[in-house]
Amino acid sequence: MPEGQIVAAYGRQYLVELADGSTVPCVTRGKKSGAACGDHVTIKMTSPNQGVIEATAPRRSLLFRSDAFREKLIASNVTQIVVVVAAEPAFYEELINRCLIAAEATEIKALIVLNKSDMLEESAQAMAKLALYRELGYPLLPLSAKLDVAPLRPYLQGETSVLVGQSGMGKSSIVNALLPDVEARTQEISQALNSGRHTTTHAQLYHLDATSHIVDSPGMQEFGLHHLIRDDIVHAFVEFRPYIGHCRFSNCKHLVEPGCAVLEAAAQGKISQRRLDSYRKMLA
Repeated sequence: MPEGQIVAAYGRQYLVELADGSTVPCVTRGKKSGAACGDHVTIKMTSPNQGVIEATAPRRSLLFRSDAFREKLIASNVTQIVVVVAAEPAFYEELINRCLIAAEATEIKALIVLNKSDMLEESAQAMAKLALYRELGYPLLPLSAKLDVAPLRPYLQGETSVLVGQSGMGKSSIVNALLPDVEARTQEISQALNSGRHTTTHAQLYHLDATSHIVDSPGMQEFGLHHLIRDDIVHAFVEFRPYIGHCRFSNCKHLVEPGCAVLEAAAQGKISQRRLDSYRKMLA
């Protein structure tokens, strides 16, 4: 049976790219849809132009979000998450924190891109707000995708990156700048799956070169982390790590407990109050 990689995911419909570069529209067996963009799969042809996914190879990573009721797969086998924010419109800092926590929990790299940096006044304000994350060790790249996307390319080299962020931050502009024929490619996929222009949620994988790939994901307003337990969340806050295990109580939640090493570090200015507040929201 042919093997390939899912390069587009639309609900229960997928586009699988085979070794020769051709693509086959596929579905999964049954009602459950457990496949993700980026999965390496084995398919069975059910007609000359249609297939069914029979098996999925083990994943190196899986990025997804969840609430109390369901999980939303974003992409698999990625090595880097690129959190795209913009000088305008205003971005949600809580979403940045949640994306970074998801990256840490999945053990993949994270990069923050500030798009529309040619808007000088708004960009300066945004950079001041984002300086906290650079201090934590996360790369921060100011960019104006519509003017020059070249500064981003070295960060993407040799990686399988997934773009995440709110709608309106410029993810599509970044993809279009990196891949000028991307709109034509999207239309080809739409025709192959016979689903019009695809206004529903979907993810798409593109090849930048033989070793560099990028997944474009739909805009999101929230990033649920319901699948993570408290210890996962605590450890994913990188600045908490030096203090974990040094609290008075072994089961400390780092909320209001006396003798909490994390809270003491925050009181001394070693941990940002903004990040501590974000942690409390996630735990709540």
